[in-house]
Amino acid sequence: MMLEPEGSDLKQPHLILGIGELLWDLLPDGARLGGAPANFAVMAARLGNHAAILSRIGRDELGDRAVELLKPLPADASFLQMDPVRETGRVTVRLEGGQPSYTIHQPAAWDFIEVTDEWKVLAGRADAVCFGSLAQRSAQSRRSIHSLLALTPASCVRIFDVNLRAPFYAGKVIRESVELATVLKMNDAEAPVVLELLGLANQNADGCFSLLDSARRLLAEFPSLQMVAVTRGGHGSLLATREEWHEHTGVPVKVADTIGAGDAFTAAVTHYLLRGAGLATLNEAGNRWGAWVASHTGAMPVLIEAERAGVAAAIEG
Repeated sequence: MMLEPEGSDLKQPHLILGIGELLWDLLPDGARLGGAPANFAVMAARLGNHAAILSRIGRDELGDRAVELLKPLPADASFLQMDPVRETGRVTVRLEGGQPSYTIHQPAAWDFIEVTDEWKVLAGRADAVCFGSLAQRSAQSRRSIHSLLALTPASCVRIFDVNLRAPFYAGKVIRESVELATVLKMNDAEAPVVLELLGLANQNADGCFSLLDSARRLLAEFPSLQMVAVTRGGHGSLLATREEWHEHTGVPVKVADTIGAGDAFTAAVTHYLLRGAGLATLNEAGNRWGAWVASHTGAMPVLIEAERAGVAAAIEG
């Protein structure tokens, strides 16, 4: 795509970037395109934003298939980098009770993300950026991601979606990433690991782990953070700022698989956060769209207009 001229209005729709891995999830019933930043960008675009996927794929069959699959989707894939040497990323996924486990193959093209002039322009105009820990497993991609984050405006919402995938994370990377973020998002299984890695392990006197106390510790430790979001699968989520907090009990659905549900949650929260919504609406939006993805197979299921309108009405009504 052509970049808008300097000074043009990119505020409506908001410009949202998903930076990191674009890959194929190799499930028992076939391959599906995914990767947390890409899943995030697709959902953000479906909600009416200008959302771009910033990743790197190989000049191979899987890379070609990725480009073709993304064409009819609303996310902007025109800024994808093509690697002439490395392969498009692949993840072998095993499902047990709808819950995925992963074998992430390496190296992959997204381990070698570069900072281009076009990407610099996008970063300088971004309203929101989502990044994770997995794409930072390589030094090159980590440097590139940090460089792009440094170019974003002060008003940019910078979401660090932890997305821990063993063994591809370390305390140093987690700390540096939280320091760069305005929003930290993780799930309830990741929360105690993150706190431990940051030296903020928190247990009540009875030995119970408190998500709210943990969120408050993170907000106290990292001045740049404005909100902590913790998802709890089908049991909803917790959102906390320095001034207030809100819990959501979740939206009951028949789960097909949970791949991409957390990314849909993050995209929906980001969409409404940019529009000034309160915590209750953010939680409702995140849970509604996360549940919708979980009720379908794969991270980028087909979304018809009637479904989109129905979920939006439930959130806003």
